[in-house]
Amino acid sequence: MDYELEQLSRDVGDWLAARSFVLATAESCTGGWIAEVVTATSGSSAWFDRGWVTYSNEAKEEMLGVPAEILASDGAVSEAVVRAMAEGALIHSRASHTVAVSGVAGPSGGSDEKPVGTVWIAWAARGEKTRAELHHFNGKREEVRQQTVCRALRALCGEA
Repeated sequence: MDYELEQLSRDVGDWLAARSFVLATAESCTGGWIAEVVTATSGSSAWFDRGWVTYSNEAKEEMLGVPAEILASDGAVSEAVVRAMAEGALIHSRASHTVAVSGVAGPSGGSDEKPVGTVWIAWAARGEKTRAELHHFNGKREEVRQQTVCRALRALCGEA
């Protein structure tokens, strides 16, 4: 893991631990990379509960409770789906905070409406309104995925 991700994981862990918060992840296009980054930090068991890799629509429905109607109407890479993923992770975990991602990492799978690099990220916290952001990341598959991981973790603890 590169230095940026190591430092980011430590910063997120410090932020969560200082507030007695616990994190869970719900990932599609990153394939568990967010969970891998945070669990690479020693002591993360104190502030990381669990993670889901819900790559298929069926997994999103079965594991996180994302309504099939939303998947059918909005598609997996959408604000509604990523919000439902983040909220489903809260419901199905002991976490106080969740982050969810769904996107088109490429090199195939893009469309005119959702080109490669399109990623939705959502953050949910108990007792707070779920927030979501749309990003259009540049680069190859690995670069899109890494940018997604970085943004998901930075924004979790309020970094711009």
